[in-house]
Amino acid sequence: MAQAEGISSRSFEGAGGAREHYIAIETTPELPFAEQLGVVERRYAAAKEALGLRPESAIFRRVFLSDVLNQADRIRGASLFGAPEEGPVAVSIVQQAPPRGAKIALLAYHVASDAPVAKRELAHNHTLVEMGGRRHLWSTRLSAADNAPSSAADQTREVFDNLIAALAAQGGTLRDHCVRTWLYIKGVDVFYQDMVDSRTDLFRRQGLTADTHFIASTGIEGACAHRYDVVAMDAYSILGLAPEQISYLNDFEALCATKDYGVTFERATRVAYGDRAHIFISGTASIDDVGQVLHPGDVLLQLDRALANVEALLRAGRANLGDMMHLTVYLRDPSDYLAVQRRLVERFAELPILIVQGAVCRPEWLIEVEGVAAVADKTPGLTAY
Repeated sequence: MAQAEGISSRSFEGAGGAREHYIAIETTPELPFAEQLGVVERRYAAAKEALGLRPESAIFRRVFLSDVLNQADRIRGASLFGAPEEGPVAVSIVQQAPPRGAKIALLAYHVASDAPVAKRELAHNHTLVEMGGRRHLWSTRLSAADNAPSSAADQTREVFDNLIAALAAQGGTLRDHCVRTWLYIKGVDVFYQDMVDSRTDLFRRQGLTADTHFIASTGIEGACAHRYDVVAMDAYSILGLAPEQISYLNDFEALCATKDYGVTFERATRVAYGDRAHIFISGTASIDDVGQVLHPGDVLLQLDRALANVEALLRAGRANLGDMMHLTVYLRDPSDYLAVQRRLVERFAELPILIVQGAVCRPEWLIEVEGVAAVADKTPGLTAY
């Protein structure tokens, strides 16, 4: 699809026929929020029309906001939150301000397939998508049940317990079926370690250790629509995964294992199907093979190293940067936006990229990137996506 103002998209079609589309929408800055929301809705509608997408193809949307406590209610009443003709859609709402005075941005994921795709809304913000004989569980806006002050450690346990219960109700487990998480920590400079310690303890009890595997993840500054929540989470799980479908990626000449500096997530996770593979790239920063921050104080050199690390992870999964479907870029300091945006446009002229404000887990890291790649693959014995 040709890129239009504020619209970018990337599509992938495997031999099995299912067509995947990632769409990024930006708005016109410096307008009132209601008008910016209207711009996003119109541009999103134009993108779907240009791609020939039917309403029911919508699977997942993430809405990035500048002031979630004042803007979330408006989103819940807007078409971005869902429309009857779409059926259930997993919608994430997170405060990570877009740059240059923008108050909203959108990342959307659609799947168009000739085979049946069934969607069901489950309790507590979980959407089940059934296709190709598998069940894909999208979990969004997971937060503490009571909108009252509690610790980051307690809230981490609560959001994971919510996910664990949803998986158990479908015959799944966190260890065997959760592929990707996004953890949003309000005050990441203060509360990140509490989240890490709580997650590590919970993982141990769920059978996730350095001797088994962890889960691809991003842990980043962000906030949900509840005033007292310090930790919120989105997650993606696949029920019916065969062991040979999933592999965990690293390049130890570029990056050390996360356990080497006391955290518990996978750098990248590859999920294979009969016609393609998806590679979920965790939040990746300017880090070396012994876990040290590289290029402190220089955001562009940090961006270059982060992308080199992503490329190393992709090579481990038999892919490259040209296979990326989208990038989300987190900036500690929004004043770095123009320099970063220029560098990214030089390297990825038409890739959907959203740059938002989000401090990384170490203050010295000025930037972090994440995304999803899709590549043709023929794993014997597996059905198409």
